[in-house]
Amino acid sequence: MVSEEIHLNHALEAEGPSTGSGQRIRVVETDLGEYIVQLRGERPSHIITPAVHLHRDDVGRLFQEKLGIPYTEDVPVLTNTARKVLREIFLTADIGLSGVNFGVAETGTLCIVTNEGNGRMVTTLPPVHIALMGMERLVPNMDDLALMLSLLPRSATSQKMSVYTQLIQQPLPGQQRHLILVDNGRSRLRSSSLNEALYCIRCGSCLNACPVFRELSGHAYLGRDGSIAPYPGPIGSVVSPGLLGTNFAQLAQASSLCGACKEACPVDIDLPKLLLRVRAGAAAETQSKKHEGAGIPSIVKWGLRLFGLGASRSDLFSLAQRTLGLLTGKLAYLPLPAWTGWGLSKDMPLPDAKPFRVRFKDLETMTGQNTGEPEKNPEPEAQKMQKTPERNPVDRFTEELTALGGHVTLVNSQDLPGKILAFLSERGIQRVQVWESIPGLDLANLSANGIQVQSEADATIKAGITGVPAAVAETGTLFIPGGKGRPLTASLLPEIHIAVLRASDIHASLENVFSRFKMGDYPAVALVSGPSRTADIEMTLTIGVHGPGELHVYLIDDSDTV
Repeated sequence: MVSEEIHLNHALEAEGPSTGSGQRIRVVETDLGEYIVQLRGERPSHIITPAVHLHRDDVGRLFQEKLGIPYTEDVPVLTNTARKVLREIFLTADIGLSGVNFGVAETGTLCIVTNEGNGRMVTTLPPVHIALMGMERLVPNMDDLALMLSLLPRSATSQKMSVYTQLIQQPLPGQQRHLILVDNGRSRLRSSSLNEALYCIRCGSCLNACPVFRELSGHAYLGRDGSIAPYPGPIGSVVSPGLLGTNFAQLAQASSLCGACKEACPVDIDLPKLLLRVRAGAAAETQSKKHEGAGIPSIVKWGLRLFGLGASRSDLFSLAQRTLGLLTGKLAYLPLPAWTGWGLSKDMPLPDAKPFRVRFKDLETMTGQNTGEPEKNPEPEAQKMQKTPERNPVDRFTEELTALGGHVTLVNSQDLPGKILAFLSERGIQRVQVWESIPGLDLANLSANGIQVQSEADATIKAGITGVPAAVAETGTLFIPGGKGRPLTASLLPEIHIAVLRASDIHASLENVFSRFKMGDYPAVALVSGPSRTADIEMTLTIGVHGPGELHVYLIDDSDTV
Protein backbone atom coordinates (compact mmCIF):
# COMPACT_ATOMS: atom_id res chain seq x y z
CA MET A 1 0.00 0.00 0.00
CA VAL A 2 1.29 3.44 -0.91
CA SER A 3 1.53 5.95 1.94
CA GLU A 4 -0.93 8.85 1.77
CA GLU A 5 1.52 11.30 3.35
CA ILE A 6 1.75 14.65 1.58
CA HIS A 7 5.23 14.32 0.08
CA LEU A 8 4.85 15.28 -3.58
CA ASN A 9 8.40 15.25 -4.96
CA HIS A 10 11.26 13.10 -3.78
CA ALA A 11 14.70 11.97 -4.80
CA LEU A 12 15.89 8.50 -3.80
CA GLU A 13 19.59 7.98 -3.32
CA ALA A 14 21.10 4.54 -2.76
CA GLU A 15 23.69 4.23 0.00
CA GLY A 16 26.07 1.34 0.19
CA PRO A 17 26.33 -1.52 -2.34
CA SER A 18 24.00 -1.49 -5.30
CA THR A 19 23.00 -5.13 -4.73
CA GLY A 20 22.67 -7.48 -1.82
CA SER A 21 20.73 -7.48 1.43
CA GLY A 22 22.88 -4.74 2.94
CA GLN A 23 21.49 -2.03 0.63
CA ARG A 24 20.07 1.06 2.31
CA ILE A 25 17.78 3.55 0.60
CA ARG A 26 17.82 7.21 1.55
CA VAL A 27 14.72 9.24 0.67
CA VAL A 28 15.26 12.99 0.37
CA GLU A 29 12.45 15.54 0.08
CA THR A 30 13.28 18.08 -2.61
CA ASP A 31 10.60 20.76 -2.21
CA LEU A 32 12.17 23.41 0.05
CA GLY A 33 9.37 23.35 2.60
CA GLU A 34 9.21 19.54 2.61
CA TYR A 35 12.99 19.37 2.96
CA ILE A 36 12.85 21.65 6.00
CA VAL A 37 10.18 19.63 7.80
CA GLN A 38 11.96 16.39 6.90
CA LEU A 39 15.15 17.67 8.56
CA ARG A 40 13.05 18.52 11.64
CA GLY A 41 11.41 15.07 11.66
CA GLU A 42 7.95 16.63 11.30
CA ARG A 43 4.91 16.26 9.09
CA PRO A 44 3.88 19.07 6.72
CA SER A 45 1.35 21.51 8.18
CA HIS A 46 -0.15 22.66 4.86
CA ILE A 47 -0.73 21.05 1.47
CA ILE A 48 0.91 23.89 -0.49
CA THR A 49 3.28 25.48 2.04
CA PRO A 50 4.53 22.62 4.25
CA ALA A 51 6.74 24.79 6.51
CA VAL A 52 4.36 27.74 6.92
CA HIS A 53 4.30 27.18 10.72
CA LEU A 54 8.04 27.90 11.02
CA HIS A 55 9.92 31.22 11.30
CA ARG A 56 13.19 32.08 9.59
CA ASP A 57 15.07 31.75 12.90
CA ASP A 58 13.76 28.17 13.20
CA VAL A 59 15.15 27.39 9.74
CA GLY A 60 18.42 29.20 10.52
CA ARG A 61 19.05 27.10 13.64
CA LEU A 62 18.01 23.93 11.78
CA PHE A 63 20.45 24.53 8.91
CA GLN A 64 23.20 25.44 11.38
CA GLU A 65 22.68 22.14 13.20
CA LYS A 66 22.00 19.83 10.24
CA LEU A 67 23.98 21.41 7.39
CA GLY A 68 26.84 22.98 9.32
CA ILE A 69 26.48 26.57 8.06
CA PRO A 70 26.87 29.69 10.25
CA TYR A 71 23.58 30.80 11.78
CA THR A 72 21.69 33.24 9.58
CA GLU A 73 18.14 34.50 9.18
CA ASP A 74 18.70 35.71 5.63
CA VAL A 75 16.08 33.88 3.54
CA PRO A 76 17.97 34.00 0.20
CA VAL A 77 21.08 32.59 1.91
CA LEU A 78 19.04 29.79 3.50
CA THR A 79 17.37 29.04 0.18
CA ASN A 80 20.69 28.97 -1.68
CA THR A 81 22.11 26.59 0.94
CA ALA A 82 19.25 24.15 0.35
CA ARG A 83 19.74 24.57 -3.42
CA LYS A 84 23.41 23.54 -3.19
CA VAL A 85 22.70 20.51 -1.01
CA LEU A 86 19.76 19.30 -3.08
CA ARG A 87 21.52 19.95 -6.38
CA GLU A 88 24.02 17.21 -5.48
CA ILE A 89 21.11 14.88 -4.64
CA PHE A 90 19.46 15.56 -7.99
CA LEU A 91 22.67 14.85 -9.90
CA THR A 92 23.50 11.60 -8.11
CA ALA A 93 20.05 10.11 -7.39
CA ASP A 94 19.33 6.63 -8.70
CA ILE A 95 15.56 7.12 -8.71
CA GLY A 96 13.31 10.17 -8.88
CA LEU A 97 9.93 9.76 -7.19
CA SER A 98 7.14 12.27 -7.84
CA GLY A 99 3.45 12.76 -7.44
CA VAL A 100 1.18 13.67 -10.33
CA ASN A 101 -1.15 16.65 -10.30
CA PHE A 102 -3.18 15.50 -13.31
CA GLY A 103 -3.21 12.64 -15.79
CA VAL A 104 -4.72 12.98 -19.27
CA ALA A 105 -6.58 9.84 -20.38
CA GLU A 106 -6.66 10.75 -24.08
CA THR A 107 -2.89 11.19 -24.48
CA GLY A 108 -1.41 9.29 -21.52
CA THR A 109 0.16 12.55 -20.30
CA LEU A 110 1.39 13.00 -16.73
CA CYS A 111 1.26 16.59 -15.52
CA ILE A 112 3.40 17.84 -12.62
CA VAL A 113 3.16 21.43 -11.37
CA THR A 114 5.87 23.17 -9.33
CA ASN A 115 7.32 26.63 -8.79
CA GLU A 116 10.80 25.71 -7.59
CA GLY A 117 11.73 23.25 -10.34
CA ASN A 118 12.21 20.21 -8.12
CA GLY A 119 9.45 18.40 -10.00
CA ARG A 120 11.34 18.86 -13.26
CA MET A 121 14.59 17.74 -11.61
CA VAL A 122 13.31 14.42 -10.24
CA THR A 123 11.55 13.56 -13.52
CA THR A 124 14.44 14.57 -15.81
CA LEU A 125 17.81 13.82 -14.20
CA PRO A 126 17.61 10.37 -12.50
CA PRO A 127 17.79 7.30 -14.78
CA VAL A 128 14.55 5.98 -13.27
CA HIS A 129 11.41 7.99 -12.62
CA ILE A 130 8.53 6.56 -10.56
CA ALA A 131 5.28 8.55 -10.58
CA LEU A 132 2.50 8.01 -8.04
CA MET A 133 -0.93 9.22 -9.12
CA GLY A 134 -4.21 9.05 -7.27
CA MET A 135 -6.79 7.47 -9.57
CA GLU A 136 -9.08 10.51 -9.19
CA ARG A 137 -6.52 12.82 -10.84
CA LEU A 138 -7.47 11.78 -14.38
CA VAL A 139 -9.01 14.30 -16.81
CA PRO A 140 -10.41 13.29 -20.23
CA ASN A 141 -8.36 15.44 -22.63
CA MET A 142 -5.94 18.34 -23.06
CA ASP A 143 -8.71 20.96 -23.10
CA ASP A 144 -9.78 19.81 -19.63
CA LEU A 145 -6.15 19.89 -18.53
CA ALA A 146 -5.85 23.49 -19.73
CA LEU A 147 -8.82 24.40 -17.54
CA MET A 148 -7.33 22.65 -14.52
CA LEU A 149 -3.97 24.36 -15.08
CA SER A 150 -5.82 27.65 -14.86
CA LEU A 151 -7.80 26.74 -11.72
CA LEU A 152 -5.02 25.17 -9.68
CA PRO A 153 -2.38 27.95 -9.53
CA ARG A 154 -4.97 30.71 -9.21
CA SER A 155 -6.54 29.02 -6.20
CA ALA A 156 -3.29 27.78 -4.66
CA THR A 157 -0.86 30.70 -5.02
CA SER A 158 -2.79 33.39 -6.96
CA GLN A 159 -0.72 32.79 -10.10
CA LYS A 160 -2.09 32.59 -13.62
CA MET A 161 0.29 29.68 -14.24
CA SER A 162 2.82 27.96 -12.02
CA VAL A 163 6.45 28.55 -12.99
CA TYR A 164 6.96 24.98 -14.20
CA THR A 165 4.35 22.65 -15.64
CA GLN A 166 5.90 19.37 -16.78
CA LEU A 167 3.95 17.32 -19.34
CA ILE A 168 5.36 13.79 -19.63
CA GLN A 169 4.40 11.29 -22.29
CA GLN A 170 7.38 8.92 -22.62
CA PRO A 171 10.66 8.15 -20.87
CA LEU A 172 13.50 10.40 -21.95
CA PRO A 173 16.36 8.75 -23.89
CA GLY A 174 18.13 6.28 -21.59
CA GLN A 175 15.49 6.61 -18.88
CA GLN A 176 12.92 4.27 -17.34
CA ARG A 177 9.54 5.59 -16.26
CA HIS A 178 6.97 3.79 -14.12
CA LEU A 179 3.47 4.91 -13.12
CA ILE A 180 1.72 3.65 -9.98
CA LEU A 181 -2.03 4.32 -9.88
CA VAL A 182 -3.04 4.71 -6.24
CA ASP A 183 -6.41 3.49 -4.98
CA ASN A 184 -5.89 3.17 -1.20
CA GLY A 185 -9.56 3.61 -0.36
CA ARG A 186 -10.59 5.79 -3.29
CA SER A 187 -12.83 3.13 -4.84
CA ARG A 188 -14.68 2.77 -1.54
CA LEU A 189 -14.89 6.55 -1.19
CA ARG A 190 -16.28 6.83 -4.72
CA SER A 191 -19.21 4.56 -3.84
CA SER A 192 -19.98 6.42 -0.59
CA SER A 193 -21.91 9.62 0.11
CA LEU A 194 -18.54 11.42 0.44
CA ASN A 195 -17.59 10.83 -3.22
CA GLU A 196 -17.69 14.56 -3.98
CA ALA A 197 -14.41 14.87 -2.05
CA LEU A 198 -12.66 13.13 -4.97
CA TYR A 199 -13.15 16.32 -7.02
CA CYS A 200 -10.40 17.96 -4.92
CA ILE A 201 -7.40 19.24 -6.92
CA ARG A 202 -5.29 19.84 -3.74
CA CYS A 203 -5.03 23.61 -4.19
CA GLY A 204 -5.27 24.35 -0.46
CA SER A 205 -7.69 27.26 -0.86
CA CYS A 206 -10.15 25.82 1.67
CA LEU A 207 -7.36 25.64 4.26
CA ASN A 208 -6.49 29.28 3.70
CA ALA A 209 -10.15 30.32 4.02
CA CYS A 210 -10.99 28.22 7.09
CA PRO A 211 -10.95 30.23 10.37
CA VAL A 212 -10.36 27.04 12.37
CA PHE A 213 -7.36 25.91 10.31
CA ARG A 214 -5.83 29.40 10.40
CA GLU A 215 -5.93 29.29 14.19
CA LEU A 216 -4.80 25.69 14.71
CA SER A 217 -2.51 24.83 11.74
CA GLY A 218 -2.32 21.37 10.23
CA HIS A 219 -0.52 19.66 13.09
CA ALA A 220 -3.63 20.01 15.30
CA TYR A 221 -5.65 17.65 13.09
CA LEU A 222 -5.10 14.40 15.01
CA GLY A 223 -6.66 10.96 14.86
CA ARG A 224 -7.97 9.12 17.89
CA ASP A 225 -4.61 7.39 18.18
CA GLY A 226 -2.76 10.74 18.26
CA SER A 227 -1.36 10.50 14.71
CA ILE A 228 -1.33 13.62 12.53
CA ALA A 229 -3.85 13.43 9.70
CA PRO A 230 -2.28 13.14 6.23
CA TYR A 231 -4.73 15.77 4.95
CA PRO A 232 -5.67 18.66 7.28
CA GLY A 233 -8.21 21.46 7.03
CA PRO A 234 -11.80 21.26 5.75
CA ILE A 235 -11.07 18.92 2.84
CA GLY A 236 -8.78 16.85 5.05
CA SER A 237 -11.58 16.45 7.57
CA VAL A 238 -13.49 14.64 4.82
CA VAL A 239 -10.73 12.94 2.84
CA SER A 240 -8.75 11.60 5.83
CA PRO A 241 -11.70 9.76 7.45
CA GLY A 242 -13.08 8.84 4.02
CA LEU A 243 -9.85 7.14 2.90
CA LEU A 244 -8.38 5.99 6.21
CA GLY A 245 -11.40 5.29 8.41
CA THR A 246 -13.04 6.44 11.61
CA ASN A 247 -9.71 7.08 13.36
CA PHE A 248 -9.93 10.56 11.81
CA ALA A 249 -13.74 10.97 11.89
CA GLN A 250 -13.66 13.49 14.75
CA LEU A 251 -11.81 15.97 12.53
CA ALA A 252 -15.18 17.00 11.10
CA GLN A 253 -16.00 18.50 14.50
CA ALA A 254 -13.17 21.05 14.02
CA SER A 255 -15.34 23.22 11.80
CA SER A 256 -17.70 26.13 12.33
CA LEU A 257 -19.63 25.20 9.14
CA CYS A 258 -19.37 28.86 8.13
CA GLY A 259 -19.17 27.92 4.44
CA ALA A 260 -15.96 29.85 3.70
CA CYS A 261 -14.36 26.65 2.37
CA LYS A 262 -17.19 26.10 -0.11
CA GLU A 263 -16.94 29.70 -1.33
CA ALA A 264 -13.17 29.35 -1.86
CA CYS A 265 -13.25 25.94 -3.58
CA PRO A 266 -12.49 26.29 -7.32
CA VAL A 267 -14.30 23.04 -8.16
CA ASP A 268 -17.32 23.87 -5.97
CA ILE A 269 -17.13 21.00 -3.49
CA ASP A 270 -19.91 21.40 -0.92
CA LEU A 271 -17.62 20.90 2.07
CA PRO A 272 -20.13 21.91 4.80
CA LYS A 273 -22.48 19.20 3.49
CA LEU A 274 -19.70 16.61 3.47
CA LEU A 275 -18.54 17.61 6.96
CA LEU A 276 -22.08 17.08 8.26
CA ARG A 277 -22.14 13.68 6.59
CA VAL A 278 -18.89 12.69 8.30
CA ARG A 279 -20.37 13.83 11.60
CA ALA A 280 -23.39 11.64 10.88
CA GLY A 281 -21.17 8.62 10.34
CA ALA A 282 -20.71 8.62 6.58
CA ALA A 283 -16.96 8.03 6.94
CA ALA A 284 -17.74 4.54 8.16
CA GLU A 285 -19.60 3.73 4.93
CA THR A 286 -16.23 2.86 3.45
CA GLN A 287 -15.50 0.58 6.41
CA SER A 288 -17.43 -2.35 7.89
CA LYS A 289 -19.40 -0.63 10.67
CA LYS A 290 -21.25 2.68 10.82
CA HIS A 291 -20.68 5.05 13.75
CA GLU A 292 -23.13 7.95 13.84
CA GLY A 293 -21.94 11.17 15.42
CA ALA A 294 -18.29 10.19 15.14
CA GLY A 295 -16.08 12.23 17.44
CA ILE A 296 -18.96 13.55 19.60
CA PRO A 297 -19.20 12.69 23.35
CA SER A 298 -22.26 10.66 24.34
CA ILE A 299 -23.78 13.45 26.47
CA VAL A 300 -23.58 15.80 23.49
CA LYS A 301 -25.28 13.20 21.29
CA TRP A 302 -28.18 12.98 23.76
CA GLY A 303 -28.40 16.75 23.89
CA LEU A 304 -28.52 16.98 20.11
CA ARG A 305 -31.26 14.33 19.95
CA LEU A 306 -33.35 16.35 22.42
CA PHE A 307 -32.75 19.52 20.43
CA GLY A 308 -33.68 17.72 17.21
CA LEU A 309 -36.93 16.54 18.79
CA GLY A 310 -37.85 20.06 19.88
CA ALA A 311 -36.71 21.79 16.70
CA SER A 312 -38.64 19.41 14.45
CA ARG A 313 -42.02 20.33 16.02
CA SER A 314 -43.15 23.93 15.84
CA ASP A 315 -45.34 23.71 18.99
CA LEU A 316 -42.48 22.35 21.13
CA PHE A 317 -40.00 24.85 19.66
CA SER A 318 -42.35 27.77 20.39
CA LEU A 319 -42.93 26.52 23.94
CA ALA A 320 -39.17 26.27 24.52
CA GLN A 321 -38.67 29.82 23.23
CA ARG A 322 -41.32 31.25 25.56
CA THR A 323 -40.02 29.27 28.53
CA LEU A 324 -36.43 30.41 28.02
CA GLY A 325 -37.67 33.98 27.48
CA LEU A 326 -38.96 34.01 31.07
CA LEU A 327 -35.35 33.79 32.25
CA THR A 328 -34.47 37.15 30.69
CA GLY A 329 -35.72 39.16 33.65
CA LYS A 330 -34.23 36.79 36.24
CA LEU A 331 -30.60 36.32 35.10
CA ALA A 332 -27.83 38.49 33.69
CA TYR A 333 -26.39 35.58 31.71
CA LEU A 334 -26.66 31.82 31.34
CA PRO A 335 -23.59 30.19 32.90
CA LEU A 336 -22.11 27.06 31.37
CA PRO A 337 -20.59 24.33 33.60
CA ALA A 338 -16.78 24.29 33.54
CA TRP A 339 -16.74 20.58 32.71
CA THR A 340 -18.11 21.39 29.26
CA GLY A 341 -14.81 23.03 28.30
CA TRP A 342 -16.62 26.07 26.90
CA GLY A 343 -17.70 27.04 30.43
CA LEU A 344 -14.11 27.79 31.43
CA SER A 345 -14.18 31.08 29.53
CA LYS A 346 -17.60 31.55 27.91
CA ASP A 347 -21.24 32.02 28.86
CA MET A 348 -24.41 31.56 26.83
CA PRO A 349 -26.19 34.77 25.82
CA LEU A 350 -29.67 35.26 27.26
CA PRO A 351 -32.58 34.46 24.94
CA ASP A 352 -34.83 37.32 23.89
CA ALA A 353 -37.93 37.86 26.02
CA LYS A 354 -40.02 38.12 22.84
CA PRO A 355 -39.18 35.45 20.19
CA PHE A 356 -38.58 36.48 16.60
CA ARG A 357 -41.87 34.99 15.40
CA VAL A 358 -43.82 37.25 17.76
CA ARG A 359 -41.78 40.31 16.78
CA PHE A 360 -42.29 39.51 13.08
CA LYS A 361 -46.08 39.36 13.52
CA ASP A 362 -45.99 42.71 15.34
CA LEU A 363 -43.95 44.18 12.50
CA GLU A 364 -46.49 42.99 9.91
CA THR A 365 -49.27 44.62 11.96
CA MET A 366 -47.40 47.94 12.08
CA THR A 367 -46.54 48.06 8.35
CA GLY A 368 -49.87 46.76 7.05
CA GLN A 369 -50.57 43.82 4.84
CA ASN A 370 -48.25 43.01 2.02
CA THR A 371 -49.91 43.73 -1.34
CA GLY A 372 -47.83 41.06 -3.01
CA GLU A 373 -46.80 43.41 -5.81
CA PRO A 374 -43.05 43.60 -6.39
CA GLU A 375 -41.39 46.98 -6.08
CA LYS A 376 -40.59 48.63 -9.37
CA ASN A 377 -36.90 49.10 -9.88
CA PRO A 378 -35.72 52.24 -11.59
CA GLU A 379 -34.89 51.79 -15.23
CA PRO A 380 -31.20 51.07 -15.74
CA GLU A 381 -29.23 53.70 -17.61
CA ALA A 382 -29.08 53.02 -21.31
CA GLN A 383 -25.37 52.59 -21.60
CA LYS A 384 -23.64 49.96 -23.66
CA MET A 385 -20.48 48.41 -22.29
CA GLN A 386 -17.58 49.26 -24.52
CA LYS A 387 -15.66 46.22 -25.61
CA THR A 388 -12.07 46.13 -24.50
CA PRO A 389 -9.95 46.24 -27.64
CA GLU A 390 -8.00 43.06 -28.28
CA ARG A 391 -4.42 43.54 -27.21
CA ASN A 392 -1.39 42.78 -29.33
CA PRO A 393 -0.11 39.28 -28.39
CA VAL A 394 3.51 40.50 -28.29
CA ASP A 395 2.65 43.31 -25.89
CA ARG A 396 0.53 41.02 -23.71
CA PHE A 397 3.21 38.32 -23.57
CA THR A 398 5.94 40.85 -22.77
CA GLU A 399 3.91 42.41 -20.00
CA GLU A 400 2.99 39.09 -18.40
CA LEU A 401 6.49 37.60 -18.50
CA THR A 402 8.08 40.82 -17.24
CA ALA A 403 5.67 40.83 -14.30
CA LEU A 404 6.87 37.31 -13.47
CA GLY A 405 10.52 38.39 -13.34
CA GLY A 406 11.49 37.42 -16.89
CA HIS A 407 13.24 39.67 -19.39
CA VAL A 408 12.06 40.18 -22.98
CA THR A 409 14.28 41.72 -25.67
CA LEU A 410 12.76 42.55 -29.07
CA VAL A 411 15.22 41.92 -31.90
CA ASN A 412 15.23 41.25 -35.62
CA SER A 413 16.79 38.08 -37.00
CA GLN A 414 19.96 39.85 -38.18
CA ASP A 415 20.70 41.34 -34.75
CA LEU A 416 19.90 38.20 -32.72
CA PRO A 417 23.41 36.59 -32.70
CA GLY A 418 25.08 39.88 -31.79
CA LYS A 419 22.62 40.52 -28.94
CA ILE A 420 23.18 37.06 -27.44
CA LEU A 421 26.97 37.33 -27.85
CA ALA A 422 26.95 40.71 -26.12
CA PHE A 423 24.93 39.29 -23.23
CA LEU A 424 27.22 36.29 -22.80
CA SER A 425 30.31 38.53 -22.96
CA GLU A 426 28.84 40.88 -20.34
CA ARG A 427 28.29 37.93 -17.98
CA GLY A 428 31.68 36.38 -18.72
CA ILE A 429 30.09 33.18 -20.06
CA GLN A 430 32.19 31.18 -22.51
CA ARG A 431 30.36 27.83 -22.45
CA VAL A 432 26.65 27.14 -22.99
CA GLN A 433 24.35 24.15 -23.29
CA VAL A 434 22.18 24.42 -26.39
CA TRP A 435 19.73 22.56 -28.55
CA GLU A 436 21.22 21.03 -31.68
CA SER A 437 19.15 23.42 -33.76
CA ILE A 438 17.43 26.65 -32.74
CA PRO A 439 15.30 28.36 -35.42
CA GLY A 440 16.52 31.89 -35.97
CA LEU A 441 19.91 31.38 -34.31
CA ASP A 442 23.10 30.27 -36.08
CA LEU A 443 25.02 28.23 -33.51
CA ALA A 444 28.10 28.22 -35.76
CA ASN A 445 28.21 31.98 -35.31
CA LEU A 446 28.46 31.53 -31.53
CA SER A 447 31.30 29.00 -31.95
CA ALA A 448 33.13 31.29 -34.37
CA ASN A 449 33.06 34.00 -31.71
CA GLY A 450 34.67 31.87 -29.02
CA ILE A 451 31.57 30.45 -27.31
CA GLN A 452 31.82 26.72 -26.64
CA VAL A 453 28.46 25.09 -27.36
CA GLN A 454 27.39 21.60 -26.31
CA SER A 455 24.15 19.65 -25.98
CA GLU A 456 25.27 17.47 -23.05
CA ALA A 457 24.17 18.45 -19.55
CA ASP A 458 26.84 19.85 -17.25
CA ALA A 459 26.09 21.30 -13.83
CA THR A 460 28.98 23.77 -14.15
CA ILE A 461 27.55 25.51 -17.23
CA LYS A 462 26.11 28.92 -16.37
CA ALA A 463 23.73 29.42 -19.31
CA GLY A 464 21.46 27.31 -21.50
CA ILE A 465 19.93 28.34 -24.81
CA THR A 466 16.74 26.81 -26.18
CA GLY A 467 14.21 27.44 -28.88
CA VAL A 468 10.54 28.07 -28.14
CA PRO A 469 8.08 26.66 -30.70
CA ALA A 470 5.14 28.37 -29.00
CA ALA A 471 4.24 30.76 -26.19
CA VAL A 472 1.06 31.85 -24.39
CA ALA A 473 0.30 35.58 -24.33
CA GLU A 474 -2.21 35.63 -21.45
CA THR A 475 0.17 33.96 -18.98
CA GLY A 476 3.67 34.73 -20.33
CA THR A 477 4.34 31.00 -20.68
CA LEU A 478 6.95 29.31 -22.90
CA PHE A 479 6.20 25.95 -24.54
CA ILE A 480 9.51 24.03 -24.51
CA PRO A 481 9.47 20.44 -25.84
CA GLY A 482 12.10 17.85 -25.04
CA GLY A 483 13.43 15.03 -27.14
CA LYS A 484 16.32 14.17 -29.40
CA GLY A 485 18.47 17.25 -29.93
CA ARG A 486 16.31 19.26 -27.50
CA PRO A 487 17.62 18.50 -23.99
CA LEU A 488 15.24 19.74 -21.29
CA THR A 489 18.26 20.23 -19.03
CA ALA A 490 19.25 23.30 -21.08
CA SER A 491 16.28 25.14 -19.60
CA LEU A 492 16.68 23.61 -16.14
CA LEU A 493 20.25 23.09 -14.89
CA PRO A 494 22.02 26.40 -15.75
CA GLU A 495 21.56 29.52 -13.63
CA ILE A 496 20.48 31.46 -16.72
CA HIS A 497 17.98 30.31 -19.34
CA ILE A 498 18.09 32.08 -22.72
CA ALA A 499 15.10 31.39 -24.97
CA VAL A 500 14.63 32.32 -28.64
CA LEU A 501 11.02 32.92 -29.70
CA ARG A 502 9.39 34.24 -32.87
CA ALA A 503 6.57 36.74 -32.43
CA SER A 504 4.40 34.76 -34.83
CA ASP A 505 4.57 31.77 -32.45
CA ILE A 506 2.81 33.60 -29.62
CA HIS A 507 -0.75 32.33 -29.09
CA ALA A 508 -3.59 33.85 -27.11
CA SER A 509 -4.23 30.94 -24.73
CA LEU A 510 -2.93 27.59 -23.58
CA GLU A 511 -5.84 25.86 -25.28
CA ASN A 512 -4.65 27.28 -28.60
CA VAL A 513 -1.18 25.82 -28.05
CA PHE A 514 -2.53 22.40 -27.05
CA SER A 515 -4.73 22.28 -30.15
CA ARG A 516 -1.74 22.98 -32.42
CA PHE A 517 0.75 20.47 -30.99
CA LYS A 518 0.35 16.74 -30.46
CA MET A 519 1.71 15.76 -27.07
CA GLY A 520 2.56 12.29 -28.33
CA ASP A 521 5.24 13.78 -30.58
CA TYR A 522 7.41 14.65 -27.57
CA PRO A 523 8.67 12.56 -24.63
CA ALA A 524 8.10 15.57 -22.37
CA VAL A 525 7.21 19.25 -22.54
CA ALA A 526 8.04 21.99 -20.04
CA LEU A 527 5.74 24.99 -19.72
CA VAL A 528 7.91 27.74 -18.23
CA SER A 529 6.44 30.93 -16.74
CA GLY A 530 9.30 32.99 -15.36
CA PRO A 531 12.36 32.11 -13.28
CA SER A 532 12.33 29.51 -10.49
CA ARG A 533 10.88 30.82 -7.23
CA THR A 534 9.72 29.85 -3.73
CA ALA A 535 8.06 31.40 -0.70
CA ASP A 536 8.37 28.47 1.70
CA ILE A 537 10.25 30.40 4.42
CA GLU A 538 7.96 32.95 6.10
CA MET A 539 6.17 33.43 2.75
CA THR A 540 9.15 35.50 1.58
CA LEU A 541 9.45 35.40 -2.21
CA THR A 542 12.90 34.21 -3.29
CA ILE A 543 13.96 33.93 -6.92
CA GLY A 544 16.19 31.11 -8.15
CA VAL A 545 15.72 27.83 -6.29
CA HIS A 546 16.31 24.58 -8.16
CA GLY A 547 15.77 25.96 -11.65
CA PRO A 548 17.31 29.05 -13.31
CA GLY A 549 17.20 32.33 -11.43
CA GLU A 550 17.11 34.32 -14.67
CA LEU A 551 14.98 33.93 -17.79
CA HIS A 552 15.84 36.00 -20.88
CA VAL A 553 13.62 35.75 -23.96
CA TYR A 554 14.88 37.11 -27.27
CA LEU A 555 11.74 37.82 -29.26
CA ILE A 556 12.31 37.88 -33.02
CA ASP A 557 10.01 40.35 -34.71
CA ASP A 558 10.84 41.42 -38.26
CA SER A 559 8.05 43.98 -38.48
CA ASP A 560 8.73 47.62 -39.23
CA THR A 561 8.21 48.56 -35.58
CA VAL A 562 11.35 46.83 -34.38
